[in-house]
Amino acid sequence: MSSLLFYAILLLFANAASLAKAKIHYHDFVIQATPVKRLCNTHSTITVNGQFPGPTLEVNNGDSLVVKVVNRAQYNVTIHWHGVRQMRTAWADGPEFITQCPIRPGGSYTYRFTIQGQEGTLWWHAHSSWLRATVYGALVIHPKEGTAYPFPKPKRQTPILLGEWWDANPIDVIRQATRTGAAPNASDAYTINGQPGDLYKCSNQDTTIVHVDSGETNLLRVINSGLNQQLFFSVANHKFTVVGADASYVKPFTTSVLMLGPGQTTDVLITANQPPARYYMAARAYASAQGAPFDNTTTTAILEYKAAPCPAKGVKINPAFPSLPAFNDTATATAFTSSFRSARKVQVPTEIDEDLFFTVGLGLNNCPAGASSSSCQGPNGTRFTASMNNVSFVLPSNFSLLQAHHQGIPGVFSTDFPSSPPVKFDYTGNVSRTLWQPLSATKVYKLSYGARVQIVLQGTSIVTAENHPIHLHGYDFYILAEGFGNFNPQTDTSKFNLVDPPLRNTASVPVNGWSVIRFVADNPGIWLMHCHLDVHITWGLAMAFLVENGVTELEAVEEPPVDLPVC
Repeated sequence: MSSLLFYAILLLFANAASLAKAKIHYHDFVIQATPVKRLCNTHSTITVNGQFPGPTLEVNNGDSLVVKVVNRAQYNVTIHWHGVRQMRTAWADGPEFITQCPIRPGGSYTYRFTIQGQEGTLWWHAHSSWLRATVYGALVIHPKEGTAYPFPKPKRQTPILLGEWWDANPIDVIRQATRTGAAPNASDAYTINGQPGDLYKCSNQDTTIVHVDSGETNLLRVINSGLNQQLFFSVANHKFTVVGADASYVKPFTTSVLMLGPGQTTDVLITANQPPARYYMAARAYASAQGAPFDNTTTTAILEYKAAPCPAKGVKINPAFPSLPAFNDTATATAFTSSFRSARKVQVPTEIDEDLFFTVGLGLNNCPAGASSSSCQGPNGTRFTASMNNVSFVLPSNFSLLQAHHQGIPGVFSTDFPSSPPVKFDYTGNVSRTLWQPLSATKVYKLSYGARVQIVLQGTSIVTAENHPIHLHGYDFYILAEGFGNFNPQTDTSKFNLVDPPLRNTASVPVNGWSVIRFVADNPGIWLMHCHLDVHITWGLAMAFLVENGVTELEAVEEPPVDLPVC
């Protein structure tokens, strides 16, 4: 009995020591309009604390964040902490009209949440309209104090935020597209840490420079914070060792090029083992939709060795340029995404309670009789739309879904989102025009607490096939397999990796293909799942899961905070 008491006391002290090391980080975010000059023009750009990109937040695994957001801009705004599990803190997740009403101009809201069991790189961004174009920043999660990385500790760590820039107000761009029913204008430039780089007009003086010492190994935390474009990324004459993705460690593998969909993060080690000089880092589009317009430009930054010789006066030496894949190089994109494996053996759910099949893709809405041609500028006088299982998601406007669920407010949503497509068809073949027009509705799918869930995410070729980065809020999931064509349960299940599949929060569903994911519904609340191409979520490529409370208090959503915004 005395020995049991002794060990119990030791355990208490160990837990107390662990809690003592965890910290609470306080931040103030002021959303405001700031003059930002890019591509020769100055725009009144929505920023956080006057910074573009916004501030990088650094924490340790186990720490908590308290972030007060004050809205001094002219638009409604929310902040989403992309990839944070938000265990029981769904009120802090951030997507407008899903877990909260937006913060109105002049208002404020404080996000409070804890990082639990996640290490690596995540990020934060606005989740209102297209404010994410400029309101975003890195969230770096270091191991717990006294805990080592599962790879040699790098000399330096540098966030690399890939973005898109419009030489216009992004809100005006999407509002015009929404009015006309057409596709929005593509961006005018890509950026690395907010700067377009040497290849754009008026940009060569402000190119981002990353300094390195010869022989050292550094960690680049690469984030695709772009709005609508998957991106290839490479550094001239250097290779990457991939060690993490979406705040989970992976088995290291070597590559010369990364492909990230919007929302995805990739941690890579890079060793300065080349002759001291300046080398271009570059990113450009992976554009998988045939015939669709896209921003066919290239952004650059510079990897500069501190020992690089200075050029003679008046002599300009251009940095070496990397070899980047062609914009339609699906083979390279697929080879990269299929290389990920979890760093250690994982516990994948083997028995399934909810076996779901979701089609994802574009569509077209026929315009009603008498509609003006100015509002029907999609193909052949239609309006662009998008859907999952033929349901085009409509955001509520008077209550958030979580508020409606928590307070039992009827009429805001229904729980009859289909578990499979209402009509079976050749998803990646020549699709009949009768299937192009989806149903517009606010539907969620209900999950019991603890349910083991498998989802086949099936791309479609309606209008055009495209690679879709699908993001699930509140959860990480295992990606068991991906492939091309229509998913075949008789043959494709043999491809499932149940030993060391990667743990991600955003899955790239291949163009004209499928991905299979699994997770356990152990986080109660209402959680959005959507395509992270923002034009697609604008068109309705989204749905939400309602995960019910469990039995105990620790299996239930916390009570809403007193300063939760009202609609």
